Amino acid sequence: MKLVFAGTPDVAIPSLTALADTEHTIAAVITRADAPLGRKRVLTPSPVARAAVELGLPLIRTNRLDVDVTAEISALQPDLGVIVAYGGIVREPLLSVPRLGWINLHFSLLPRWRGASPVQRAVMAGDAETGAAVFQLVKELDAGAVFGSFSEPLGAHATSGMLLESLSHSGADLLVRVVNELANGTARGLEQSGEVTLAPKLTIDDARVGWNRPAAEIYNQIRGVTPEPGAYTVVDDARLKLLEVTPAYGVQIPAGVILQRDKHVLIGTQTDALELVSVQPAGKKAMNALDWWRGLAATEVVAS
Repeated sequence: MKLVFAGTPDVAIPSLTALADTEHTIAAVITRADAPLGRKRVLTPSPVARAAVELGLPLIRTNRLDVDVTAEISALQPDLGVIVAYGGIVREPLLSVPRLGWINLHFSLLPRWRGASPVQRAVMAGDAETGAAVFQLVKELDAGAVFGSFSEPLGAHATSGMLLESLSHSGADLLVRVVNELANGTARGLEQSGEVTLAPKLTIDDARVGWNRPAAEIYNQIRGVTPEPGAYTVVDDARLKLLEVTPAYGVQIPAGVILQRDKHVLIGTQTDALELVSVQPAGKKAMNALDWWRGLAATEVVAS
């Protein structure tokens, strides 16, 4: 078949690479426009843009799937559109341009966690399992019939970044299988059933940690927003990014209080404490939490 592929971040690259290795033709790769990154705001191509160039595939860089983009894709006469974390909504008339419409690789067990941040929200909610699904794109958000899915244990200590890396590869295998089934006419879509939950895009507010809650809930939040947007708390009116945190079972400290015991930097919650392993103070590089603590020269401080 002739495919068009839409994706932007690193997690979409395994799918693009896997499809490029099949007998199908990728007529165009659609990705977000180059964006300014870093302190110097250097205009930088998306990860998928770089991958497409390396694969020698035609590239369409756009933040809007507008009339002009629709016309450009329509001229290619694609059989199928494939989308993996593009970062934009496919609407009519573009939705109906490919002969078989569009399919979407989504990193959740639909209809649980429809939306932009399914893995992150699953971790934050303390779900026991995660997975991926390939479904038919329709007007309603992530609501189309599912052609294939798989599930796997979420893991008690995995961050959303770790899970997305894993799911991006296993999801690519699922995606190729579904594309092949659509090509040979054996694909069968099943309507979604069960409770619908939503996974809206994470904001900086989701990343700020409040300590007057149970340790398990806080630990899930921190894992869910790692690496992006990155968990943080405020110490002495300055933001402290929490890069790595681990449970300190059986240790009780007042909520929000940070102190050192032996060679461990601990922070209190409503229940057990958490240990700060790696942190990043505002304007500084990442460092071992013990080195940061020694630099404060304090017996205890309070985070908020």
